[in-house]
Amino acid sequence: MTGSNSTLSAASAKPGRLLLCLIYESLLLAAVIMAAALPVVMLTANWHPYAARATLQTVLLTTCGVYFVWQWTRSGQTLAMKTWHLKLITQSGKPLTPARATVRYLLALSGVLACGAGLFWALVDRDRIFLHDRLARTMIIISD
Repeated sequence: MTGSNSTLSAASAKPGRLLLCLIYESLLLAAVIMAAALPVVMLTANWHPYAARATLQTVLLTTCGVYFVWQWTRSGQTLAMKTWHLKLITQSGKPLTPARATVRYLLALSGVLACGAGLFWALVDRDRIFLHDRLARTMIIISD
């Protein structure tokens, strides 16, 4: 972080807390995914398997994107982040816009699909933030 962000970097969440939040987030997201998957699976049961699979994957990735972008722009927090007292903001300390939240989601998705490389980045980053946060110019801080 630059000098103007020194107070924000002091309040940045540590990797251990982020990992626990990520585990809880995955449980909550599993419920969202199951709720979105059921109608798609029922509607595409008689489709060609490749078309049904592509449709399901598209719906699930879009559902996850809508879930995260909506939560991050609405309050800066998902339910898991609220539980662990974490908040997502820009590096300048402002709330995320829908465009920035969408970019962060797509970058995070890419990092996860690359065998989690975007998450492991926090282990070597000077500020201990994920690669998608570095690229999207966002950060997760401890909230009150």
